[in-house]
Amino acid sequence: MTYTLYGAPVSLYTGKARSYLRTQGVDFVEMSPGSDRYLNHIIPTVGRWIIPCLETPDGAIIQDGADIIDHFDLGDGREHRRFSVRPESPTLLAISHLFEIFGGEGLLRPAMHYRWNFDDLNLDFIMAEFALNMPQSMSGEQADEMFIKSSGRMRKAATVFGVSPESQPLIESAFEEWLDLFSAHLADHPYLLGGRPTLGDYGLIAAMWAHLYRDPAPSLLIKRRAPRVGRWVERMTTGEPYVHEYGGVEDSTLFDDTDLPETLLAMMRFVAAEYLPEITAHVDVANVWLGEHPEIAAGTNGLDDPANRSLTGGRGPEGSATFDWRGIRITTGVMPYRFWLLQRLHDDLAASGADDQRRARAVFSAGGIEPILDLRTLRRVERAGHLEVWGPLI
Repeated sequence: MTYTLYGAPVSLYTGKARSYLRTQGVDFVEMSPGSDRYLNHIIPTVGRWIIPCLETPDGAIIQDGADIIDHFDLGDGREHRRFSVRPESPTLLAISHLFEIFGGEGLLRPAMHYRWNFDDLNLDFIMAEFALNMPQSMSGEQADEMFIKSSGRMRKAATVFGVSPESQPLIESAFEEWLDLFSAHLADHPYLLGGRPTLGDYGLIAAMWAHLYRDPAPSLLIKRRAPRVGRWVERMTTGEPYVHEYGGVEDSTLFDDTDLPETLLAMMRFVAAEYLPEITAHVDVANVWLGEHPEIAAGTNGLDDPANRSLTGGRGPEGSATFDWRGIRITTGVMPYRFWLLQRLHDDLAASGADDQRRARAVFSAGGIEPILDLRTLRRVERAGHLEVWGPLI
């Protein structure tokens, strides 16, 4: 039974889904979003150009890396996976969700900066990679022209994530700090939570693979400064044993949630400093906007173009949030998808017992990020018809 993944090597979010399929030994093939099947069947089904998408052997379409993982971890595809990536411990599951959010959303600043602000090292590589996404009928000249247009949009999009001349030096110092913390953790543990990958690893691999390890400029930085992180990236892209520095013996045991390594707590504190101000500001802005638009019908996102992923569809400054970050003020775009990911953390923790919830809160407090457990939008974000939509008024 072969699955088809529609994605691209250059795509950040495809990296999350591909890593899962590879490490789980799922039988799949990857096809370009420039393929006829994607252009003529997947886009009309999903309602927008977006990757990754997974087509199941029976023809069902699953869009989004988190939903793709859930298909195998919780749904009909369970017989095809090797192990669950959801820890049994509610505390570890909450931590795993935290890094799933941070990896896909909180690392976007370095991902965009290192891709689009190092043309001397990156440009030829990126042009060749983006050509893989183009319709197969295009000539090389047409593909180059389309790259110029699309890369212009992506460079502009980098500013939506807070990349600016003022922030660039801080982005680089923050990313180097992240590499140092992650590398220190990997000195004794092959994955985020111990002996096997969990949701958090798959969240982190999104930015760490396509943008930050394959693109030449950041790849060189990782290989020089944090080779352990590079080996974790490589480990996350194969289903074969890859644990040389751990004695060559695979041990799938996860951490005891009452005795977590200080290196993990240090990484949580980094997430608190790097991302908590941003997601807090986004929730605040969304709640003001939702309060001003009670007329939005449940099951819709209230946008003229339902396929738009931003809070307001790009209309006006109310779709952005400004906050303090590393001593400066930056502004980033608000996207309801992030709230949907955050709800996954909240929902799984709420489903656990009172003692487990207290233990998780204690760990999040030690990691300096307990406030994220209480962030809520006035309306839940749901996914319907491959889109993010608002739930009923609470």
